[in-house]
Amino acid sequence: MLARLLRPKHVASAHCDLPCGVYDPAQARIEAESVKAIMEKYAANDDPVFRTRALIIKEQRAELVKHHLWVLWTDYFKPPHLEAYPQLHQLFWEATKLAGAAGGKGTVDPAQADELLGKIDEISKIFWATKAA
Repeated sequence: MLARLLRPKHVASAHCDLPCGVYDPAQARIEAESVKAIMEKYAANDDPVFRTRALIIKEQRAELVKHHLWVLWTDYFKPPHLEAYPQLHQLFWEATKLAGAAGGKGTVDPAQADELLGKIDEISKIFWATKAA
């Protein structure tokens, strides 16, 4: 009797957490652009208090880059995408490593941020190709 009362009345299923329209690599790109801009502001300012604040914010933004990349990687991309784009594993690995290096691992080199932005652009092209399919 208790099992019957606790049994769901309706069963629903979905292939993702929310409608797929919520995913967009632009979120990672915006944060990566912030990382680069902060690196440039850091280099242009000698005030130690400003530089400390810049490093803290840069690291926070770099963590957001990794978060947005991981959401795409773990929630959006599926096995059929990997079959069509076998470089996805490596691309995401490289991008998240670059985001880590741009943030908590301490670089303030805008060239590192440019490299990260390039990886995000590659991911974005694949993403939009899969959305169009």
